[in-house]
Amino acid sequence: MNFGPAGGAGVGSCEEAEAGRIVHAFLGAGHSLIDTADAYTGGESERILGRVLRGRRDEVVLATKAALPQGPGPNDRGLSRMHLTRALENSLRRLGTDHVDLYQCHQWDPDTPVEETMAVLDGFVRAGKVRYLGCSNFSAAQVVEAQWAAERAGGARYVGLQVQYSLLAREPEGELGEVAARHGLGVLAWSPLGGGVLTGRYRPGAAPEADSRAGRLLNSPSPLARSFGGKMLTGRNLEIAGRVVELAAELGTTPAAVALAWVRDRRGVASVLIGPRTVGQLAENLAGFALELPPEAVARLDEASRPE
Repeated sequence: MNFGPAGGAGVGSCEEAEAGRIVHAFLGAGHSLIDTADAYTGGESERILGRVLRGRRDEVVLATKAALPQGPGPNDRGLSRMHLTRALENSLRRLGTDHVDLYQCHQWDPDTPVEETMAVLDGFVRAGKVRYLGCSNFSAAQVVEAQWAAERAGGARYVGLQVQYSLLAREPEGELGEVAARHGLGVLAWSPLGGGVLTGRYRPGAAPEADSRAGRLLNSPSPLARSFGGKMLTGRNLEIAGRVVELAAELGTTPAAVALAWVRDRRGVASVLIGPRTVGQLAENLAGFALELPPEAVARLDEASRPE
């Protein structure tokens, strides 16, 4: 999400050279899933990945997404046959590949019949341009509706569900998680560090640094971005982050590693999506995938973050 020039929603910039170092270090550490979207940094994220992955494409489970606006017109967004067909071709061209391993609907489209969406997605699979299907930010009811539509048509179903999941956002443990399990969707957790709050970077009563994600959001000209930044730094979120910092100190590791290890081991989680902007941030994140939390530490985190 950060590969390319600085964008909206507090997204920072990561130049291509550093993006290449991040990707190669990530693959060298034995990991394989790389997730992007056509909307990330105006398509530049896909272009950078296409260049960076030359010669290493077969080592990667490559995932991308479509649905968000690509232009001002009514056919420049959504999950219609016209838009998805155009969006996939554009993503394949930018990524420099003939197929993506996981193609995901970035959000629900209330203006397109779900039968149309699932039919065109099944066509992509049958044509060999897509290996598997996923969805992102769907409600439990929307997941069920899509799976039923695919089943009625005898087509490919969703196998992945991207959802915000962290110690600050535990909604996937409710109905959505139950539906994902029942319908065979592996959960891909995004924002596992709560937008950086769980790294311990922010303190109650202190203004966030200007170059932090929260700082960029709060200083954004967009009212929506400023609102999102304010929701990140609530008293409850900062209190949970403080508990994570305390536990990390006891375990001799970083708060980020503790937060990532907790998400990694939750029921139904198939992958944890990280968004490093530097090789240093990547190293901190990878430490979380290697960390094994003691049962008593997990219990403390569960209690500290229990939904109100």
